[in-house]
Formats: sequence, C-alpha cells, structure tokens
Amino acid sequence: MKKVLYITALLALSVAMFSCKEKLDPESIFPEIDESLDPMAYSFQLDSFCKRSFLEVYNVEFRYQMQDISSDMKFNLVPCSYDDAITMAVMVKYLWWDVYSKVTGSPEFLRMYGPRIICLIGSAGHNATGSVTLGVAQGGIKVTLHAINYVDPSNVATLNEYYFKTMHHEFSHILHQTKTYPAEFRTISQGWYLPNGWEDRSEQEARSLGFTGNYGSSQEREDFVEIIANYIVKTDDEWASMLSDASKGWKQDDNGTLHQLEDDPDGVDGPAVIEQKLNIARGWMRDEWNIELDSLRAEVQRRQSNMNIDSLRNQVLTIGTAK
Repeated sequence: MKKVLYITALLALSVAMFSCKEKLDPESIFPEIDESLDPMAYSFQLDSFCKRSFLEVYNVEFRYQMQDISSDMKFNLVPCSYDDAITMAVMVKYLWWDVYSKVTGSPEFLRMYGPRIICLIGSAGHNATGSVTLGVAQGGIKVTLHAINYVDPSNVATLNEYYFKTMHHEFSHILHQTKTYPAEFRTISQGWYLPNGWEDRSEQEARSLGFTGNYGSSQEREDFVEIIANYIVKTDDEWASMLSDASKGWKQDDNGTLHQLEDDPDGVDGPAVIEQKLNIARGWMRDEWNIELDSLRAEVQRRQSNMNIDSLRNQVLTIGTAK
C-alpha cells in the first residue's frame, strides 16, 4: 500500500512539474468582442444613452429588450415599446439615479450599492390572487419594472404609483438586505401583519392599523420599504391625506363596500404608528447610509414638479444628430 501511494504521489508531482514548465499559448481562445454600437441600428440612440448614462457612470446594464431568461416565466408578459423605453430610461435617470448622486455628492453610492441590471417589461405581472406585480428586486442584483407600456409622463401621481414608488421600494429592499433595519421596527405592528389575504384589506383599513397601504401590511420587510418609498414620492397633501385616513375607523361589508366608522375599533393610533415607523427609517438612512431621508424626498419632489419630459427625451433623440 505504501509503495502504491508513493508511486501515485510521484506521478502527481511529475505532472505538476511538467505543467509548470509548459508554455501557454499567448493567443486567447475567446473571440474579441466589439462593444461599439452600430450608428445605423434603429436602437442606436437609446443604446448610446443607456451606455453613457448607466453603464459608464453607474456600472449598470439597462435592459429594455425583453429576454425570457430575465423575466418571470409564471407571468404572461410582453416587451415594452421602444418609445416607452426611451421615456422610462430618461425618467429613471432623472428621478432615481441622479437624485441619489446629488444627495450623496457623487455616483459612487449607486456604483457600490445600486442594482447591476434594470430590466423593463411592457406588461404588468398579474397574480392568481388578483394582485399585480409592478416590480421585483432580485438578490440585490437586478430590479425589474413592469407595465412600462402604460407610462404617462403627464400624470405624476400615476407615475409614482406604478413606477417610482416601486423603484424606491425595490432599492430600499436592496439596502436593508445589506444593512438590516433596527430591531425596534420589528416590534411595532406585531400581530397585525397579514401575509395571506392582505389584498382583501382596503388601503384605508391598513392605514388605520399604522401601515401606508395594504401591501405594507403583508409583512414586516414590506412595511419598512413601503414607509420609505411612500414618503419619498408622496406630496405633502398626499401624505396628509394618508394620515387622515389612518386616523379614522374603517370596515368593509360582505359586498366589499367600505364604510367609515364613528369609532376606530382596532384601537391603533394609525398616524402615530406611521410617524414612529418613519422616524426609525429616517434614523436608519442617516446612521447606516449617511443619507438624510428628508433631503432625498425634497429633491425628488422638486424634480417631479419641474419635470419636462420632452427635454429629457431629447437627451436620447438628439444623439447622433449634431452636425
């Protein structure tokens, strides 16, 4: 047995010595990849914008051409249109990526913590429960945005509800998966989360329990990111209206009709709970990320109210047209 082991070891050593002396072929077996864009391609302008604005600045790939491997196969999905992809690309940069760069002082924050892929899907993801999936964050690497073919830049409220609240929601997931939120947050609404059947709660009922909406009442981590996302995108009037709903009692009858009650039967001070959660989120953003949540919100609100979509789209449409 010893002789066999000795011979085996000797053979292995001989192979290793031979391998070390062997010269490698300087020619790579992998073909050279030409990463330059074709100026004659139909998508040249948008591809150029995405390369300059996302890949080169933030090291993120902006995918607007749907790939089966990049989409959730449980949904029946369609690609987004090229024109809507242009609109979404310029708005994502203006209202999300450039906001963080301004508030943090450089693109470095999103280079470090931002997703590596943004994927656009034309249609929404319709679930068997009746709910609709508008966005997904996958492992801190990719954020997928749905329903791009319904984008209407003239309606800021709809833009926020369908897209930008989703973006801040999903990015907040990435952040708390990197640095978890305070344990204090976990104790506030224990017993009120409804992982199965949250869709049956009205927005008003959820708010009276101290959530920003029914999806936030589904589970703790969704509650946390919904607090942040809603606070960032809602105007002062919209936030006040939400707190007003939270201060009242609500009940749905068997027909699904919502009734406001004179008393609040759940015994929860909805506005106080929402503000308590918001203050925890403020502290977490400041202490863990050196970001003032109110400054981030103010910059988003300023941009929303001053957005000129034609001017933003021209960043794409004028590429290659200068003489």
